[in-house]
Amino acid sequence: MYLHKTLESIEAAPQKAGAGVSMKMLLSPQEAANFAMRCFSIEAGGHMPLHTNTIEHEQYVISGRANVTVGSAQFEAKAGDILYIPANEPHAYETIGDEAYTFLCLVPKGEDCITVMA
Repeated sequence: MYLHKTLESIEAAPQKAGAGVSMKMLLSPQEAANFAMRCFSIEAGGHMPLHTNTIEHEQYVISGRANVTVGSAQFEAKAGDILYIPANEPHAYETIGDEAYTFLCLVPKGEDCITVMA
């Protein structure tokens, strides 16, 4: 069975961790057999704190720029970049400039425990 939606039809849910972070669930684990597809947006001046997830992340940056930390690495990510974040790897985002940092994030289906690090 196929599924067709528009991005505009999906409501953005503010996220508790960080500042200026929202998420649209594009394909939920109930709609797709093997993964979930989400779209995160971090407003200009916003951030997502250092945290871990028990599942891996595959990301594609749609717009904006951010300073990204993954483990001990720090780099600037921008539109067109692709990121892979292994399960249990600490990671964080801080926007750069006046544009929101927006990215697709695909995760495998399964229990995801998120731990925000102090």
